[in-house]
Amino acid sequence: MSSTPPEVAAGSPQPVATNGATVPGDLSGRPALVEVHQATAVLGGRTIWSHVDATVSAGEFVAILGPNGVGKSTLLKAILGLIPLAAGTVRLLGRPPGQGNHEIGYLPQRRSFDASLRVRGLDVVRLGLDGDRWGLPVSGRRTRAATARVRELVDLVGATGYAHRPIGQLSGGEQQRLLIAQALARRPRLLMLDEPLDSLDLPNQAAVAALISRIARAENVAVMIVAHDVNPILSYLDRVIYLGRGGAVSGTPAQVITSETLSRLYGTPIEVLSTSDGRLVVVGHPEAPALHSDRHGSAA
Repeated sequence: MSSTPPEVAAGSPQPVATNGATVPGDLSGRPALVEVHQATAVLGGRTIWSHVDATVSAGEFVAILGPNGVGKSTLLKAILGLIPLAAGTVRLLGRPPGQGNHEIGYLPQRRSFDASLRVRGLDVVRLGLDGDRWGLPVSGRRTRAATARVRELVDLVGATGYAHRPIGQLSGGEQQRLLIAQALARRPRLLMLDEPLDSLDLPNQAAVAALISRIARAENVAVMIVAHDVNPILSYLDRVIYLGRGGAVSGTPAQVITSETLSRLYGTPIEVLSTSDGRLVVVGHPEAPALHSDRHGSAA
């Protein structure tokens, strides 16, 4: 596991929690949808992370950051109740994990569709509404409402021009837009996205990041996004949850992405540099994140 964080840039101040300690800041007063308290995850006898404290409030756009293998996806799965905690607690929409998942839109790490797959983009979006039901849909009020909702979502993500085409023939960016529409189908209160920008080129990363932010506002949902590189989403973020060997730090990028905080989190000297365009670059050891080959490990 590397101790080198991805490149990041900064935003405006809010509270920071470091292993349970809170630094005063500008509290929004919005209701908490996700509450993680002193949480520890152990997989295969190995502690993935421990003593994690974090909250996500209604309407927030929050990124889970950290290097390969630190457990970013594991945190999402623990919040959803897909992985049990070894210690600590999670409350999701005021309930234990797993009891409110019908109010959550979840997009796991994407796998490419086979080019020969003939399922239309529209059908992929429709699965978000009735993919858990057996049999063919019966015509009637429910079917008409579902058809209208699918059209609304396709328009929302800007996919009207290609949603009738087979999903396997679409580009990575086009597929990702339709999958985000699928995750929004049941009007969730919380949207959880696991590396939605992975494998996209830079223009598509920026476009999808802007789309997620616009949807969060239009649909009034909170967003939790796992990201390897925060730069494409930085300008849209309210807060970040940064995972490292020393636990987790939660706050705005301006609070969390500092030499002092990250050096403490990783237990090794980390330098945060400012570029001429206002971005921050985090420099650590031993090598840059782009050189790693374990990016898709189960705990990444």
